[in-house]
Amino acid sequence: MSHDHPHRHPPQADHREPVSHYEWLGVALNELLMEKGLYTAQELREMMAEVEAVEPSTHGARVVARAWVDEDFRVRLLKDANTAVEALGFDSAATDLTVLENTDEIHNVVVCTLCSCYPRSLLGRPPTWYKSASYRSRLVREPRSVLREFGTQLPDNVTVRVHDSTAELRYLVLPLRPQGTDDWTEERLAELVTRDSMIGVTTARTP
Repeated sequence: MSHDHPHRHPPQADHREPVSHYEWLGVALNELLMEKGLYTAQELREMMAEVEAVEPSTHGARVVARAWVDEDFRVRLLKDANTAVEALGFDSAATDLTVLENTDEIHNVVVCTLCSCYPRSLLGRPPTWYKSASYRSRLVREPRSVLREFGTQLPDNVTVRVHDSTAELRYLVLPLRPQGTDDWTEERLAELVTRDSMIGVTTARTP
């Protein structure tokens, strides 16, 4: 498991977890769609290869950095994320994408309690801990405790909002722009944006 910060220890996945009902349902749905001729097994493999090639630092991070430097883009992103993302040349994967903006008063964090729905076209494959039963159940019940395990300490006056992804709806967190970066270029800002900060379990890197 990769970490954005080596000293952090996110909740561990149980690699012997049984396959869930929703995962079996996904397999069955794929087989049905292929039988109907909507796509072939080869086309599915090619789509999966494209997802495998996605790097959060070159997709999602660019979206966040643009929103930090371009106010008009930020407004469009929060209003209609699919259109804004596609304007940058990124695929929104035919799902309803919603961008959640963190502020000094609100910290957003994303989970998928049923399986592992995730904005793969922007962030690539979800990390193992995102799919674990521990993360999926505990984040809803005790979000601040889970965030602390990622090294994220939030003041008591900051409200934590947990958002549950679905098969039709994906979330991407727009983290707070770090202080001391007013004169930074978009490319340099993108280096501060991590996958975990776009899920909401951490904040963006500090300069």
